[in-house]
Amino acid sequence: MNQMRRLFGRNVLGWMACIPIAAIIVAIWGVAAQAQEAGVEPGSPEYIQGVLNAIWILVAAVLVIFMNAGFGMLETGFCRQKNAVNILAKNLIVFAIATLIYWAFGFSLMFGQGNGFIGGGGWFLSSTDPATYGLDPFPAGLPISIFFLFQAAFAATAATIVSGAVAERIEFLAFIIFSVLLIGISYPISAHWVWGGGMLSEIGFLGGTGFYDFAGSTVVHSVGGWAALMGAYFLGSRLGKYEDGQARAIPGHNMSIATLGCLILWLGWFGFNPGSQLAADEAVPYIAVTTNLAGAAGGVSATAVSWIKDGKPDLSMIINGVLAGLVAITAGCDGFSYAGSVLIGLIAGVIVVYSVSFFDNVLKIDDPVGATSVHLTNGIWGTIAVGLFNMDAGLFYGAGPNQLIAQILGILTIGGFTVALSSIFWLALKATVGIRVHPEQEFQGLDISEHGMEAYSGFLKESGALGGGMADALSSSSQEH
Repeated sequence: MNQMRRLFGRNVLGWMACIPIAAIIVAIWGVAAQAQEAGVEPGSPEYIQGVLNAIWILVAAVLVIFMNAGFGMLETGFCRQKNAVNILAKNLIVFAIATLIYWAFGFSLMFGQGNGFIGGGGWFLSSTDPATYGLDPFPAGLPISIFFLFQAAFAATAATIVSGAVAERIEFLAFIIFSVLLIGISYPISAHWVWGGGMLSEIGFLGGTGFYDFAGSTVVHSVGGWAALMGAYFLGSRLGKYEDGQARAIPGHNMSIATLGCLILWLGWFGFNPGSQLAADEAVPYIAVTTNLAGAAGGVSATAVSWIKDGKPDLSMIINGVLAGLVAITAGCDGFSYAGSVLIGLIAGVIVVYSVSFFDNVLKIDDPVGATSVHLTNGIWGTIAVGLFNMDAGLFYGAGPNQLIAQILGILTIGGFTVALSSIFWLALKATVGIRVHPEQEFQGLDISEHGMEAYSGFLKESGALGGGMADALSSSSQEH
């Protein structure tokens, strides 16, 4: 036994590297079985391409799942240390909730063959027929299991967006219940309209509108943003946020982990957007480049605008500028030129700076991390940008206004539905379990009042004690002289 411990201890990194390899082996094993059922010979070009598609989407799904770590770090860093445990707990549990709820019925509502408004069938991932979920048989289509995992990661992202906007004052139970309702009902229904052959797709109820959202600027980010906006509105602002009608800055406690969160999200976006191609083909690297260009441009323009506007390059605006560019490019990353992607990102960086100020000072909506400005405002901008900058259908490329009209129609339809349903959810929770903690709990911090623990147990107390000792020493020294 001791020998085994020594062996594993010396090779711990090697054993960790085996985890993704094992996942790939399992994926290959599963798709091989499906290929045999479909009568496709292993080793044929079709089979090899199918395996490559499946493995790439598995990797992309893992990258999107890893974005939960980015959201957790970002939101925690932007908030106060007394609420760090609460924010981390929300970001961790929401992925677990998303996985189970989406497995039970969200996936079926989104991709099941129901009607133009709502899907259905194959509940609890019970069907082995790819057609149940709108998929072609392997190798032409993805295995059901891999497609589900990729889409579950997207569902979790929509709910995680809400977490940041309602941070530092929401009841933990209320957030959990709202996440269940959003992932289980609102998100899959509106996403069905676009990605599940529903009423906003080319073949759906409003057939021919041609609303286009490649990877989810509206389907994921704006839906999460609308839900977050309504949550922040019904919750009200944090204690001390507004004094005499003026917004007061409440700085985050750790910009280091907020920056780390931004970089993790940036990395995860290479699964989010290129993975939405749902195949390993020549479009994947192109999408990766347009995504990266927009994120970089958003960070640069937000830096410049905040510097000019406030007299300093604000790190929080640099972070949100990068994320704004990434959100904006998501709707049309497969159809924008490189120059168009940079321009879209530059505009997104400008929008996010003024959007944060607008929500903060004009609407008096307290959003601790700027989630509504990043995901809602720039989700809308990115969706509109498809109607302007798409190289085949955009207005600026001589294709006429039809695509732009379709994009606006989709934004209004999905936005109206999400606002209405989210408002019902929030008001129902407010009238039953309650959605806001008591003022005493908020003042104390949600880590202690909701979870009974601290994120930095002992560290801050010891620092405070040291600081107090130094203050006493300095006081004594001044009296002696």
